[in-house]
Amino acid sequence: MDGGLRVREGGSGEPLLVLLHGLGATGDVWEGWRPGLARRWPGRWIAPDLPGHGGSPPLTAYTIDDLAAAVAGIVRPGAPVVVLGHSLGGVVALALASHRFDVPVRAVIGLGIKVAWTDEDLERTRAVARRPLAWFAARDEAAARYLRVSGLAGLVPASNPAVDAGLREQDGRWRLAMDPGAFAVGAPDMAQLLARSRAPVTLARGEHDPMNTDEQLTGLGVPAVTLPGLGHNAHVESPELAITLLDPHR
Repeated sequence: MDGGLRVREGGSGEPLLVLLHGLGATGDVWEGWRPGLARRWPGRWIAPDLPGHGGSPPLTAYTIDDLAAAVAGIVRPGAPVVVLGHSLGGVVALALASHRFDVPVRAVIGLGIKVAWTDEDLERTRAVARRPLAWFAARDEAAARYLRVSGLAGLVPASNPAVDAGLREQDGRWRLAMDPGAFAVGAPDMAQLLARSRAPVTLARGEHDPMNTDEQLTGLGVPAVTLPGLGHNAHVESPELAITLLDPHR
């Protein structure tokens, strides 16, 4: 635990790389990056569980700024920082690069961010946020739900030890570790986040990501990269390809 957040880490030196997972997942989604980071990243890296996810405590209410403030609290001052975030984590990465947080971000990479939201999208997430915790009689049932919620179904087997970070067991029953309230974080104001960023931003997506389109990303006026053959969780599908997003910032 670091500053109240559960953190996975590796490497040493500078620059610091902060890896931020998406809604419903944990920092364990970056585990497949360890070998590549050892070869390709010159400094230290950290992958926290965002508040209300995995082993990190929940918040009373969830906003992008509150999530960014929690991450800022575990970044040691002084070292240059590169932030790569997936989906919700990419939005938090953009917020970290603003003047409101004392974090020396020198580059932001947002992967798989959903940039266009409908009223139906928002109502659906609010409805999920209002649901009570669901309990399961067996780990396998809870693991299947975790994999669906995190978007990792079909990519990570339920037996993978990393799935345990997203689960809690109590008195022989199982539930997701995630606080359902995190779904109420809402849609990002991408124009405002990009305008406030003090660091250069690259937006990236998997070619087959249903959450966004090439046109939506390029329309935001920042460099955009499409990773061929990959979907929404490109960083899990192919760590070897997705990690190349870091190459300009080593």
